[in-house]
Amino acid sequence: MTPTDLYLTIAKPVTAELRERASKFKGYAFPLRQEEDWSLHLDTVRQEHPKATHHCYAFRFGPGTDLYRANDDGEPSGSAGKPILGQIDSFGLSNILVVVVRYYGGTKLGVPGLIQAYRETARLALQEADIMEAFYQTTVQVTGTYSIIPAIMQVGKQFEWTILDQGYTATGQTIVADIRQSDYSRFWASMQMEAGGLYPDEVKEGLESELIKIERITNHA
Repeated sequence: MTPTDLYLTIAKPVTAELRERASKFKGYAFPLRQEEDWSLHLDTVRQEHPKATHHCYAFRFGPGTDLYRANDDGEPSGSAGKPILGQIDSFGLSNILVVVVRYYGGTKLGVPGLIQAYRETARLALQEADIMEAFYQTTVQVTGTYSIIPAIMQVGKQFEWTILDQGYTATGQTIVADIRQSDYSRFWASMQMEAGGLYPDEVKEGLESELIKIERITNHA
């Protein structure tokens, strides 16, 4: 079974160009770490091409790729954003924005021609990309007394966490780290038992050790 936190995206931004009957199309594809990143990348493209006739785009984001948008930016309805989104789906990608800029060349392409041009530009851009597997992450904050920090570190290592920050107090240490989203329940239980000293039955009942505090801060890509 495919993990629910696994998705395909691109490793880094890429570009591609297409000319169609005097119109120039330039495609940009960006990986998205946070949902709001799409608007920042779109603004960057708009600033780079202030005189372009259209800045059409589509994106997908989040588990199950339920969050998406397709925008024609003044082109006939369904002739730009939807074909771009179709290429994102064709490549099976998520957490990605594709923008296609058009400079009008004086010859009308018609709706079928526009659909083909926007689709092809998006395809060319995605074809240039390195596609990679990634996992949705959960940022956790774990606080424990100094006596159990070695056990906390050992559990974190078992779950291949990525430490983002560490802080120290008079009695203990706080660690902020990323783990795979689908691992959170097992991570919490392991911390309670192996670092907090609880028995499995106590963990099943939802009890929490007084020696350790675990907080889920946020979910992200």
